[in-house]
Amino acid sequence: MPKSLTRRAMLHGAGAAILGAQTKSTAKALAICGDESHNSDYIRTALTATLVEDGGLPIDFSDQEKLITYDNLKKYKILILFRDGRRYNNGYWHQVYWNEKKEKVVSVPPLQRKIGSGYTSWMTEEKGKAIKQWVSEGGSLWAFHNNSETSIANKDYRDVEGAIYTGHPPIRPFKVKIVNTDHPITRGVKDFVVTDEQHYVVYDKDPKYVLARSVNEDGLDYTDSTGRRSNTAEAVWAYDYGKGRVCFMAPGHLISALWNPEYEKMQRNAAKWLLREA
Repeated sequence: MPKSLTRRAMLHGAGAAILGAQTKSTAKALAICGDESHNSDYIRTALTATLVEDGGLPIDFSDQEKLITYDNLKKYKILILFRDGRRYNNGYWHQVYWNEKKEKVVSVPPLQRKIGSGYTSWMTEEKGKAIKQWVSEGGSLWAFHNNSETSIANKDYRDVEGAIYTGHPPIRPFKVKIVNTDHPITRGVKDFVVTDEQHYVVYDKDPKYVLARSVNEDGLDYTDSTGRRSNTAEAVWAYDYGKGRVCFMAPGHLISALWNPEYEKMQRNAAKWLLREA
């Protein structure tokens, strides 16, 4: 079946196996995806098409953070984390959170949860240590998009993942510029342009591990939460961590970005590299 038809079918409900729907998993990767700002459906749909259908990578998808334990991770070769670290204490109201004009929100019956009551991190000390141990012993962490926000609250996870999130401008076009064409992940991948959230980070590791940068070529800068103003940021990096491997890819707020043909090529390359097949 042509890819366009299979993807259309997936958008109407087909896709990869969701953890819990099968008694015994044979998947090589566990994907924990989705959060209050990122619906897990588009992530699962995108990664299923690119990695499962076209890349042959069996993935268990779930939204259950309780699956992130050392013992459970040992069943897999790759952990995909495509979510931020926030859990809102009294519920999350998207229409209020993004209400730039601060207009009064009317609801009948009235909203029962308090607005703006803060949030905590689901990435506990135990989970951070479990991921660090698992990767150090040979597992592979693959972090996407806003997952660098998770590192803010957990030093062990930050040490593995390699950066913290510092903000993003509104959705707009930018180029993903390949800065290392020799790495297996970027081999054969050309620069590409996406319309997406251009995420900014404080990158902790050696610059030699950066494979691609996001660059706004329309003269639009952004001042991040640290006060730095720039039109560019680290977008993709990869390195060995102990006996394991780590890869981070920043684009991914929109399915159109995840399905950019050059980005898909990079994702499939990354899966092979993380599995040590390339």
